[in-house]
Amino acid sequence: MSLLDKLRLVLSLGQGIKGLTKGLAEAEAGTDPIELFNAWFDRAKGSGVALPEAMTLATASKDGAPSARMVLLKGVDERGFIFYTNYDSRKCRDLDENPRAALVCHWTVLQRQVRIEGTVERTGAEESAVYFHTRGRGSQIGAWASAQSAALESYDQLVRKAKDAEEKFRGQEVPLPPFWGGYVVRPTRIEFWQGRANRLHDRLVYERDGDEWKLTWKVTRLNP
Repeated sequence: MSLLDKLRLVLSLGQGIKGLTKGLAEAEAGTDPIELFNAWFDRAKGSGVALPEAMTLATASKDGAPSARMVLLKGVDERGFIFYTNYDSRKCRDLDENPRAALVCHWTVLQRQVRIEGTVERTGAEESAVYFHTRGRGSQIGAWASAQSAALESYDQLVRKAKDAEEKFRGQEVPLPPFWGGYVVRPTRIEFWQGRANRLHDRLVYERDGDEWKLTWKVTRLNP
């Protein structure tokens, strides 16, 4: 985040600066939802809003029990939307049983929301390692210390595990834990929501047209 964006964040108490918004016309939205998402994401990052990369990740167990939590978007490319986590966590148990997910990015002050649905797959170990080593060393140690979603006797136990990991890797690069890595959500449906006056909001949904991985999308306008 630039110094200007940080000043915006402070002056607006973390709510960013909305600026002027306009409607979402099909001609301006284009035919590529990934390109449109990146434009919206860049606007969110430049607005000064806190954690524009925060998004809701919804999963479901094999029995259909839903679960949702906040994660951080760490990449967008031609494959889809990428986040990283502990593979032993509840979210990953859900994804092992039911490899589909939904994401929601919500930028309140811009009156914008993006909903993403699709299948999921793990990133390779090499790709996960590249991202892992961009994290601060403390976060790398924390990944080794936390058995995410498992029961914990006390916070002191977690602190001891972190100290043990810190000692184990003292003087060396912290390796990628074998139980930690990324997921790619490969979108089959992406909906863009733009707030407008009198609740006459814009909603454009992009859906895969024909072959699931064919690089064409059907665009439909929905009632708000």
